[in-house]
Amino acid sequence: MKKNIAKVRVMYADTDAMGIVYHTNYIKWFEIGRSEFLREIGVLYSRMEEEGFNLPLTEVYCQYLLPAVYDQILRIETEIAYVNRASLRFNYRILDEQGEKAFVEGYTIHACTTREKKIVRLPKHILEILRVHAPPEEGARRNS
Repeated sequence: MKKNIAKVRVMYADTDAMGIVYHTNYIKWFEIGRSEFLREIGVLYSRMEEEGFNLPLTEVYCQYLLPAVYDQILRIETEIAYVNRASLRFNYRILDEQGEKAFVEGYTIHACTTREKKIVRLPKHILEILRVHAPPEEGARRNS
């Protein structure tokens, strides 16, 4: 099972009045992790769009464990939890740069749709690539 590691630095604009990362920024960083994961395995989202497919978000979950603060470098760990014919789930952990303290854990689920927003099967060539990097299908439908 493949895991991608991306890093981001917390900008001042990412924090709230208490000086900690504003909660919705973690969702933005999930997207960075997901995009980098897909890019690393050779699935370019821009190419999927050119082929007429999208991966809209259908569910997001985020558990906040510790607050991150301005100027910290965060490590975004991303992996595929499952791939079905028309959907997939990514799991995320956002940690300190050394990977010792977890700030957030969560997941996103995405459906495969056409430009007309009709749910369809993932294109075969993309499905094959994704399945190589996902866990065995036996646990594919579990939420955790």
